[in-house]
Amino acid sequence: MLAASPMRAQDQDTGAKVSVVRVDRRTGKLVRVVAAPQGPAAAAPAPRRVHAPAPIGELVERSARAHNIDPLLVDSVMQVESNYNPYAVSVKGAEGLMQLIPSTSRMLGVSNGFDPGQNIEAGVKYLKYLQDLYKDDRLALAAYNAGPAAVEKYKWVPPYPETQNYVNQVGKRYQEARQTAVEKAQPAEAAAPPAVDAPAGPAEEQHPKLEQFVDVHGRLHLQTTQEPAAR
Repeated sequence: MLAASPMRAQDQDTGAKVSVVRVDRRTGKLVRVVAAPQGPAAAAPAPRRVHAPAPIGELVERSARAHNIDPLLVDSVMQVESNYNPYAVSVKGAEGLMQLIPSTSRMLGVSNGFDPGQNIEAGVKYLKYLQDLYKDDRLALAAYNAGPAAVEKYKWVPPYPETQNYVNQVGKRYQEARQTAVEKAQPAEAAAPPAVDAPAGPAEEQHPKLEQFVDVHGRLHLQTTQEPAAR
């Protein structure tokens, strides 16, 4: 069984500084940069909906299928967590694309939290564990953000503004992604041409029938008969 991850609900507290790891192009080493948010203290706006880079998308698809979880949900979590930044680090130390706490990463066998393949595989495995544990995606997402202990304490999504916003944002992106997938799977129906009646042919000419008879004097007579009109 996977142990509960440390609580991360306050990672993005108002006014908190953001720590990001980047690659120094001159030395090739990872360098941590700390920056303070701009403007008045306020919750950070939700990231704009974008698509995962192709290699990242392939890793998500592979891990999601292996653990029987919807890749669209994994993609939505990843976007809200790091916006596809493999070097993202929160002030609490959560690392990489899926923002894994180092202690959780170690339990999941991750040796390098900034390696996209390892990070995604561990994040997907942990998210699936939470899904199976709570049988409710909202609680699984809340536990992924705030930790299972907080969900167990409140028996629902914890009343932390950051966690509630997180659950809403991931859920919104997940629903949008599913709707887009459905629309793409249904090709636009070609407009059917209006029905055109076949041109009417010329009316069949009706000819009266001839009838012959011989009178009492032995003479042959011909006469026409008109068939009764069809009802």
